[in-house]
Amino acid sequence: MRRVIGIDVHRTFGEVVFWENGRLRHAGRIDMTRTALEGFGKILLAGDEVVIEATGNSMAVSRVLTPFVARVIIANPLQVKAIAQAHVKTDKIDAGTLASLQAAGYLPQIWTPDPETERKRRLVTRRYQVVRRTRLKNEVHSILHAHLIPKCPHADLFNARGRAWVAAQQLPDDERAAIDQHVRELDRLAEDLALLDREIARDAIEDSAANRLMTITGVNLAVAAGIVAAIGDISRFSSPQKLVSYFELTPRVRQSGLGAAHHGRISKIGRSHARAMLVAAAWAAAKATGPLHAFFVRIRARRGHQIAAVAVARNLTVLCWHLLTKGEDYLWARPALVANKTRAMQLQAGHPQQKGNRRGPAYAYNMKALRDCEMLIAAQAEQSTNDSCRNGSRGTQKPARGRLSSAGQNRQSGDACSRRVTLRHEVARAQQP
Repeated sequence: MRRVIGIDVHRTFGEVVFWENGRLRHAGRIDMTRTALEGFGKILLAGDEVVIEATGNSMAVSRVLTPFVARVIIANPLQVKAIAQAHVKTDKIDAGTLASLQAAGYLPQIWTPDPETERKRRLVTRRYQVVRRTRLKNEVHSILHAHLIPKCPHADLFNARGRAWVAAQQLPDDERAAIDQHVRELDRLAEDLALLDREIARDAIEDSAANRLMTITGVNLAVAAGIVAAIGDISRFSSPQKLVSYFELTPRVRQSGLGAAHHGRISKIGRSHARAMLVAAAWAAAKATGPLHAFFVRIRARRGHQIAAVAVARNLTVLCWHLLTKGEDYLWARPALVANKTRAMQLQAGHPQQKGNRRGPAYAYNMKALRDCEMLIAAQAEQSTNDSCRNGSRGTQKPARGRLSSAGQNRQSGDACSRRVTLRHEVARAQQP
């Protein structure tokens, strides 16, 4: 006999409904504590299925009940709401809806991460919360502005020179105390951020997926670790479009009847901090020479800066899917820059510094000739992207004078590949002691 138990989970209690032989039976409430859940699990059968919605404590409920039943299913609340609309909505009806949908095979489930992925997600989320220190800095700027103090002549108001400049300004005692309080809070958050960065770096050193994503220009350790933690198992996304939809970077589409489809803004539903990191990486990639910069400039000319940045973030998501699925590094990676990122990650994780005249693993990044060579190859990749887009928009027309034919473009691509291989050898040679 199959039984499905639906639990409408709240912060302090859960409403329980049993589905047996096509009938629903209300079983009362249980407290959302470990002791109460373990006691409830002991009265269940080994073949039972428990269904709960994704909430802040759903993972903890799942971990407690999993040893007592066949499986615990976590449902997507938005899709459940879309499937089962009701004029009368109570906790009992919600729990019965979960059980009924699972029994009928219509329950929209979510992927449950393993404990290690869940731990990485918590680390990345905490770091994202600590980094958002803009409010404190704005408070300091607001105090200075209220007392007609001009803009700080230094690049950063909160470094040593900026703080010395603030200390020399004439301010009331209460405002001075407020600035000191905000600065102390910023210092405390900086210490917390350093501890979180160290733990994230220690995890990422042995993570091939994070190291692979760091080969993309504009993607640093924090972004790579955040993307890997948000994705979890890349095999659950059968196409790059599904990964883009997971991060909710696709525009909304409205179309009815014979009318034209209208594309709107992205829905911004899903993992907000991972999407924010992708957009931040898109801004960094848009400033660096390369194919992504060419794409950004092309979209910016038609749609503006903000839409172009989101479009680059969408392209970065597609690129991440291909790199993680195929197990390959970024084609236009800059070896010296990647080596510098890797060494910075090692130092952040607490590895000892190498002192003396011996060359370190990031020595190649200090050689201007190698950096110039990397920029030249990136510029050629950007030009090749622009040429391909122009040729694609012109269809199969005859190449204009001065433009490479398809054979010429293939030779140019082959030359660029050989130059990249040579550059990697030069970087490896420069890092040798």
